Amino acid sequence: MSASLLHGVHSLDGGTASELTRIGCMHFCGDPLWSSRLLYTNPEAIVQVHKNFLLAGAEVVFTATYQAWLEGCQKHLGLTKEEAIRVMESGVKLARKACQEICKETGEAEGLVAGSVGPYGASLLDGSEYTGNYIEKITSQELVDWHRPRMKALVDSGADFLAIETIPVLREAEAIVRLLQEFPAAEASVSFSCKDGSHTCHGELFSDAVRSVCQSDQVIAVGLNCTSPQYVTPLLKSIGHLQIKKPILVKPNSGELWDAIDKKFYGQNHFQDLSDCIDDWIDQGAQWIGGCCQIYPKDIKRIKDKIRQKVKTFK
Repeated sequence: MSASLLHGVHSLDGGTASELTRIGCMHFCGDPLWSSRLLYTNPEAIVQVHKNFLLAGAEVVFTATYQAWLEGCQKHLGLTKEEAIRVMESGVKLARKACQEICKETGEAEGLVAGSVGPYGASLLDGSEYTGNYIEKITSQELVDWHRPRMKALVDSGADFLAIETIPVLREAEAIVRLLQEFPAAEASVSFSCKDGSHTCHGELFSDAVRSVCQSDQVIAVGLNCTSPQYVTPLLKSIGHLQIKKPILVKPNSGELWDAIDKKFYGQNHFQDLSDCIDDWIDQGAQWIGGCCQIYPKDIKRIKDKIRQKVKTFK
């Protein structure tokens, strides 16, 4: 991974599925593979979405593999094990293609590719990635075994780093970090989904979760994602005393809630412009900033512009 990303403030992409929906390429929010299905059925759309975020100023794009897991790809796409692995590997290849094409078109530095690793709960299709309640029904070793095929596919296909994201419960994060040791050259960011200003979705203190995963030298950044913007500042304040020497990642959603039964977002979006929060988040230590569900290229452009203004102020 580029060492430059470890210093200063940098922009990440937004919600892949949200942008796919906006451009008319995704009409099935209840699909068990979510946007990962398009890795197989419409790879050109995946490339286009990555390019949209890169053109908006994202320095890192996250692969469309958040909800791609081995058995799911086999079952819901009718693939063999080997074919399913190739689909997961294609997530990196399509993102890399987008980065290279935008670099050639604009002359800007080539974007980085983060291999998205979503939680086990996403495969249960019941919204439990926002509760972590499954953790009482699965062992840490079973979590390691479940995550291994996708992580191996992402590492083997050349992701710049892994993005372990939307993890609702500390024990799952610890299992994945343990699995990282099987890929000693791999690096990863770890971000938790949080239910309020101090706790993960499952209820552990965010500060305890951050402290735990930061012990691994392979974890190069830590933070939160798919969390309401209203909780970001208190969450950042809650880890200030840890004096973390790694980049802090902030990738919130729009503030709307996900209904796992009706498969739609609901509630009011009180954060029409996330860029209004950027100065405060940077002041609280955020260094990698992007968005998640319902955050679009236009939002990333505003975030990028705010980051540039803030950096000028620093200078």
